[in-house]
Amino acid sequence: MMAERPEKYCAVCGRRMVWRRRWRRNWENVRYCSRACRHRGLSDLDRRLEAVILELLRMRGAHKTICPSEAAQIVAGRRSANDWRALMPAARKAARRLVAKDRVDILQKGHVVDASTARGAIRVRLRTET
Repeated sequence: MMAERPEKYCAVCGRRMVWRRRWRRNWENVRYCSRACRHRGLSDLDRRLEAVILELLRMRGAHKTICPSEAAQIVAGRRSANDWRALMPAARKAARRLVAKDRVDILQKGHVVDASTARGAIRVRLRTET
């Protein structure tokens, strides 16, 4: 029987990674869930989205939520009314990375959900100390 391994999250997309047999020798060093994530890496835009999400949540206060689209709109600026839509996948990834860092929770219909499998509209709130 295989010993339980701790959960790991991809450093780029924030999705939970499942242990794979080919990783048995270097599980401690695995950081990415796929070649695509390894190749893409983290950009300044990704880091900016994380920072904006955290700043918006701090401004809102405890137990308040934001939509990732709010962060995407701020980062996109005033270039075009729809530029922020292209940033939505990156904003959702930024929120998942923050979940992996134990900074925020992702909610749907007021309930905390698994960030790796959430589909559809999500809200983000600061993680509360319990």
